[in-house]
Amino acid sequence: MSAKTGQPDPEFNPRLRNAIIEARNNNMPKDRVDAAIKKVIAGGEGENFEEIRYEGYASGGVAIIVEALTDNRNRTASEVRSIFTKMGGALGETGSVGFMFDKVGIIQFETKVTCEEKIFESAIEAGADDVEVNDDFYLIITKPENFIVVRDILTKQFGDATTAKLDWKAKNLIEISDIDQAQKILKMIDLLEDCDDVQNVTGNYIFHQEISDKI
Repeated sequence: MSAKTGQPDPEFNPRLRNAIIEARNNNMPKDRVDAAIKKVIAGGEGENFEEIRYEGYASGGVAIIVEALTDNRNRTASEVRSIFTKMGGALGETGSVGFMFDKVGIIQFETKVTCEEKIFESAIEAGADDVEVNDDFYLIITKPENFIVVRDILTKQFGDATTAKLDWKAKNLIEISDIDQAQKILKMIDLLEDCDDVQNVTGNYIFHQEISDKI
């Protein structure tokens, strides 16, 4: 799909370049990446696929966005709806929860690549909006229109990011402090991610520290 949106050359197709980085970070062999691109050039791959977004609620009113890539809209919708229903959630219309999220660029580096001061300074100078830090990773947040520029500048300085993608960021998070509810949400997300057509699942929840430790 990324190769179809522009030239099949990553140097001139930022989306394709990003897909290749993600593939490499997930240990996909280079020959498989090259073969996939060549199939698109030959007109034999990706002809009938389309991107679809599903929105709904998980247990406890947690908002969920599911992004899928499918060649059969009915099949994918049926599978996603079945999981929402089975896990006590409800699938809504497009836009029913999207307003609770911002579309942002997210670029993640391991903290070992550099010090916090350096990554913060470099990211802000490149055009990023914010840098979040935890024990293992730096998370650089950008506006979608600045994502490619910021990613490329930081890649030149620090090497490939562990993750670099456009994603949804919740405006407000719901803290989950009940272990049963937390397990139900995780089970639902696992089932969604196990669907072949599903590419990404995002929710507006965060687990209470005690729940995180138990899980």
